[in-house]
Amino acid sequence: MMKHPFPDLIDMVMDESEPGWSVNSIQIGEKHMNTNNVAHGAVLFALADTGMGSALFPTLDEGQVCATIEIKMTYFKPVFAGKVVCRTEMINRGKTIANLESRLYVDDVLVAQANGNYAIFRIKSGNGNPSQGKSA
Repeated sequence: MMKHPFPDLIDMVMDESEPGWSVNSIQIGEKHMNTNNVAHGAVLFALADTGMGSALFPTLDEGQVCATIEIKMTYFKPVFAGKVVCRTEMINRGKTIANLESRLYVDDVLVAQANGNYAIFRIKSGNGNPSQGKSA
């Protein structure tokens, strides 16, 4: 799994990552709260987005990269404290698009769910433009 610095900014932990699934988590603290003293929705969104990328990344061929196309996030319950655990599973993977689903829990309570689509492509040498499904 490629290391990137963003998860460190919000104290996200990658607990498990295998081809097609992942588990990541955040212990909710003061810096994660919005003005209503509830965990900010963007923190939960970041858990889902990173979990999806972490489940997809190990399935990529050498030279391929992935990027979020869209995520639909549904919030069921507010999170005031505790450890949020995100469990992600790949639903479908084609040549150029993958679909993944994340479920976020505090203890055994489902607090949010997300479904996302990700582009799979190669970066063309020289100009940085993506080339879906084609060699660079």
